[in-house]
Amino acid sequence: MKKLSWPAQVAGAGLLLACSLGCSPAIAAGYPERPVTVIVPFGAGGDADIATRNLQPLAQRLSGQPMVVMNRPGASGSIGSLAVKAAAPDGYTLLMARVGSQVVLPALQARPVYKWNDFTLIGLLELNPVVCAVRSEAPYRTLKDLADALRAQPGKLNYSTSGQGTILHLGPQLLFDVLKLGKDAAVQVSYKGGSEAALAVLSGEVDFSCGNLTSMAGNIKGGKLRALLTTTPERLKDFPDVPTAREAGVPELEAIIGWSALYGPPGLPRPIVEQWASWLLQAAKDPAWIAATEKAGSAPRVLSPADTERFVAGQVGVYEKLGKLLQLTLD
Repeated sequence: MKKLSWPAQVAGAGLLLACSLGCSPAIAAGYPERPVTVIVPFGAGGDADIATRNLQPLAQRLSGQPMVVMNRPGASGSIGSLAVKAAAPDGYTLLMARVGSQVVLPALQARPVYKWNDFTLIGLLELNPVVCAVRSEAPYRTLKDLADALRAQPGKLNYSTSGQGTILHLGPQLLFDVLKLGKDAAVQVSYKGGSEAALAVLSGEVDFSCGNLTSMAGNIKGGKLRALLTTTPERLKDFPDVPTAREAGVPELEAIIGWSALYGPPGLPRPIVEQWASWLLQAAKDPAWIAATEKAGSAPRVLSPADTERFVAGQVGVYEKLGKLLQLTLD
């Protein structure tokens, strides 16, 4: 067998590298040949549903096939997630993954019905900002002011949540841990949902809350609530005066954030994963998708499959630590 010259070897290696980066969509030529169903494991009108429907027009245009949105709510997102886990790995059944169903449940359930990495992770789509806020009349103008008050009056202040094991509960608990205040630094008061939890701050029933921006944005803009920080990596475009968690000295709180990501069943072929990853990269540059995502109160944040896996794995570690710290398990 004739040995290749060094230039030929270099050219061959370059061809292999080029193929690894750009040939997969060609390998996946012909896919999809029929409609692709994306299962939303929560009800219509929620963050996961909105994220899926925002992606739908662009995905249909790029793929040339309809994208069918199927809501399969129940059991905190696990019913729809299990349906995708059991689906054929052919690229025709995908999942709109959420932090609650894909991270919190696997990390905190005593007997998890699936592991966080039992799926094929295709790509992160967006972040749903979490903000920690107080009433505008409160004396706390910065996170340091609130931390000083918690330190000076342990167990006297209270905060609103939407129940045990939710983002609104775990966010303040992570904050207490980072500041070394102890898990009983403030009293949790539970409400039926994020909107009620936000109203509790507004009415003065509680001192503060750390919840989704969508439930607080109007009152922050209206000057009735004061946001002390946001957990997004960068400042929010509509709230440029609100510091990030990193700027406030608690970068660990970046883990407390909502998000939407596209997942597939286990064993989804690499060419199909890379085809969808390339479409998501195009979404990241698409003005219509960006505008729709921002209008819904989310921050566009498209990540590659590998970066998505690193992001989710880091989140799982944080929630597992919080579960042990609080001795918290979910049924």
